[in-house]
Amino acid sequence: MSYSTPHLRKNAQALRRNMTKEERHLWYDFLKFLPQTVHRQKVIGPYIVDFYCAAAKLVIELDGEQHYAPSGKAADAQRDAYLHHLGLTVVRYSNLEIQQNFEGVCTDILQHIQ
Repeated sequence: MSYSTPHLRKNAQALRRNMTKEERHLWYDFLKFLPQTVHRQKVIGPYIVDFYCAAAKLVIELDGEQHYAPSGKAADAQRDAYLHHLGLTVVRYSNLEIQQNFEGVCTDILQHIQ
């Protein structure tokens, strides 16, 4: 079954237009300039991931406060299990990490890509 419905694609487009401050920082100051293609707000199955590098089979997620609530943790666990089942690696960084340790996040992402 294909999950890439017009509804999901439309949501992904809206999310690309309205990225969070941390997503914009990571995209415009790092990911956009990598030699590997990285997609923003990519539809994978029934989910929209923040960033996806197909060459590395890598999903990059930036987590705000809602991800640390019990319901957010449960939803993330289900989503990560689905993505792992597809053979993808999921890395998560908090918005605080983007704000306070941007260089470290970028170094970690590079290690996952190479």
